[in-house]
Parts: sequence; C-alpha cells; structure tokens
Amino acid sequence: AIASFILSLLFVLSYTLVAFANEPLTRISSDPYTNPDSMHKTEVEPDSFAFGNTIVSAFQVGRFFNGGATNIGWATSTNGGGTWVHGFLPNTTVNAKPPGIYARASDSSVAYDAKHKVWLISYLGLKNPVPSVVDVLVSRSTDGGLTWGPPFAVAANGQFYDKNWTACDNSSSSPHFGNCYTEFDNASNNDLEQMSTSSDGGLTWGPAKPTADMSHGLGGQPVVQPNGTVIVPYMGLDSPFFAFTISSFMSTDGGATWSASTLVSEGDFHHPNGNIRASFPIPDAEIDKSGKVYVVWSDCRFEASCAYSDIVLSTSKNGTTWTPVKRIPINPVGSNVDHFINGLAVDSSTPSKSAHLGLTYYFYPNANCTTSTCKLDVGFISSTNGGASWSKAEQLAGPMMVPWAPLTTQGYMVGDYISTSIAPGDNDATPVFAVAQQPTGAPACDSATYPTVVCHVAIYSTQEDILQIVGGTNTSTNAPVATTHRTSAAS
Repeated sequence: AIASFILSLLFVLSYTLVAFANEPLTRISSDPYTNPDSMHKTEVEPDSFAFGNTIVSAFQVGRFFNGGATNIGWATSTNGGGTWVHGFLPNTTVNAKPPGIYARASDSSVAYDAKHKVWLISYLGLKNPVPSVVDVLVSRSTDGGLTWGPPFAVAANGQFYDKNWTACDNSSSSPHFGNCYTEFDNASNNDLEQMSTSSDGGLTWGPAKPTADMSHGLGGQPVVQPNGTVIVPYMGLDSPFFAFTISSFMSTDGGATWSASTLVSEGDFHHPNGNIRASFPIPDAEIDKSGKVYVVWSDCRFEASCAYSDIVLSTSKNGTTWTPVKRIPINPVGSNVDHFINGLAVDSSTPSKSAHLGLTYYFYPNANCTTSTCKLDVGFISSTNGGASWSKAEQLAGPMMVPWAPLTTQGYMVGDYISTSIAPGDNDATPVFAVAQQPTGAPACDSATYPTVVCHVAIYSTQEDILQIVGGTNTSTNAPVATTHRTSAAS
C-alpha cells in the first residue's frame, strides 16, 4: 500500500525557468501540502548524492517559522540529471501519507550503501512541543531511490539532536565496507558531537559516541577514504578565541572509537546583510578517488574588515594535516560581493591533481544592502585540477529578493546548506538549490504577518549536460590575509 501510494506521487518534471538564469533550470519538486501551521509552496535546504548514474536529492517541504517542515521531499534521477521523479517520505510526520508520529521533519541528507544496495535519507523528527525532543532518523530505498519505506531510529532517547549527516563506506577493499556513519550533535548538551554506525544498511544503529576530547560543534559531514578511514569535518564550538572553528575528527576502526578533534582553521565569519538565514560557516566536505578530502566554507579573512565573505578551501590526505586556507577565485579581493551557503561536488572517479570539482553557492552582487534591497543570486564555478585553478564563475539563478524566501527565527531561509553532485565520470555537474519567486498577495513569504500569502519557493537543478566541469586558469595564489576576526566563543 505504501509503495502504490508513493508511486502515485511520481512525476517526470520538465518545468523550466529561464527568466532567472543564464542557464535553463528544471524544477524537480513542488510543495503539495496545505496544513495551516506552516508556510506553503515552500521547499528549502536540499542535499544530494550521486552513485553511478543515479542522483537522489532530499529537502524540507512546507517550512515552519520556528523550525522544521511539514515533511521531507525527495527527487531522484536515474540518468544523471536528465529527468527526475519526486515524492515525499511516508510515515514521518502527522501530515505524511501514511502519517507518522512526528510533528515536523528537518535537516535531510542523502547517502548510498553499495554493499547493501540501499539509498538512505537521514533527517530529524521533531516532537511536540517544538522545540523539545528531536530524534535522528533514516528512511531507506531498495529500488534505486524510487520508493521509500518508514523511518528507522538512529538516535531516539528524549534528547534534542541537530544537524545530522550520513555517509557510507562504498569501497569494496575497505575492511569496513558497508558501514554507514551518521553525525549529529546533542543540542541538549551544548552541541556535543556524536557519531552512530550501522552495518546492516541502516536498519539498526549503534550507540551514539562522542569524540575522544568530547568536542562540541555542528554541521559535520563524514567522508570515507578507500582504506575505510572516516574523516568528519565540522564547525567547532570549543575555541576560547573564535566563535567558530573548522575542525575535524576521524575513526580508523569502523566507528568503534573516534579521535580527538583537529583544527583545520579558525572560522572568520561575516553574517550577510539582509536578514537572510546564513548564521554559521557550515563546512561542506567531499572526497576524491585517491582519498583526498576537500572542505569549503564561507570566510571573510581575505576581505578588509571582514566586510563580506569568499568561499575558501582546505584539503587533507589523512584528516590530521590540512593545507593552508585558499580563497576560491569567484571574484577578486575587494569586489564587494558576498558569498555564502555553499555546496561542493567532487567527482569520486577522479584523483587528487586531476580531481574534478564543482561548487554552487548563493551570493549578493552588492554586499552593502538591506532586507529590502539585497539581490540574491546563485553561482557556479568548477576546477579540473583539484582546486589548483578554477573556471570563470557563472550565474545560475537570480536576482531574487530576500523576503521571497520563507521567514524563520534566524531570517529568511533558502537553506543552511545546498548541494552539488557529479555522477562519477560525467563531465557535468548537477546542483540542487532553492529558487524563490515573488509571493502572491504579499511582499514577503511570512504567513504570520500576511496570512493569505502564497509563496513560490521550490527546488531546482540545471538541465543535463548544461553545467560543464571545464576548469580554467583563475587562481588566488598568495592572496594576503587581510584580517583575522578573533571573536571569542565565550563572549
């Protein structure tokens, strides 16, 4: 019954939006819900993952002002982004079909387990009253991401968990082949970093384990090297000198134990203007064929007075030694362009010095703006040599006005993260991101202030073979550090 219901929700989507972009876009999903307590025609915060020619994305649908969404939506392409089918997870929230026990759902990420041939969507289940108890869950698909089953608990013991992320060991030569690892933080314990491991395709999960130094942080993204070593870059909250750090920890024994944290870099963060929800420098981590790890985040260290941010990059071959932070040359230093909310892809079939990278991000062309004047765009840039040099940046979507996105307690939201995927061996990237169009009946997507507003926010991608990984000669070698923003975490 569940499968037949979900199949009834499948649609092949070919809607294009050309007025917004230099490249034609495809809408891969839309919000069908009508429950009166959240904002509708809203989809935000997508993740995606590619394995073979299949790309699966997951995202929030029907965003609430004070946290979470009506349900988690999904969209799957089995031909490298050429066409998509989409639907919504069953047995999750009270508004799902069939309904589940949770009031809301949030923070979806996507993984694939090659050993057990199962796709996983990891997400949070929020119980009433919100926010109080938040569980970490996964839903499974055993037919290539086309139908999904009910949730299985990763961590459900009365705590307030946050910012989960799942990755699996897909190297058949690894001693831990088939293990899947979920990172999350315990907001009930000052964001204590936690890891849980599954060895049966996400059906059961081991106890939550902290790092050896009991590190606190959020937004960790596990990646797994070919030898089975798990490396987890995350946004650290332990420093007495900085509000944020980019840090990492690791496991070499299949998740039985987790190391103490290692500093990647301080986080020099500028909160963008315009009341957009981009409150933290959440890192995005990917890995290439050789096991080299790439981490990007939004950082203002190269700009005078930290007035706006670039997207920056650090890499590691072992999870303990990280390269000096480099600015990705989207715009010149001093451009007054603010870059934030990044989604990195690395072609897992390409190694190290010839690794193919694709980076999607939001940006303000003019950082000196207000809620009523900020113009929000989506951009893309690529590299064919492991980030040594980059292509010219191109605009994918925008301009959008910030209040067109749904209002939350932390500002107008397109997502705390977005995503880009590259089907292994393909020569083009597939980004997924939220695009907001002007609401109907009100100037802002804010149902509390404008009860009759109809929002228009959905998840989009580029059409197949459009967004080529071309690389280029643009570099940022020896760019000077203009400022170090030493804001104490304790202040």
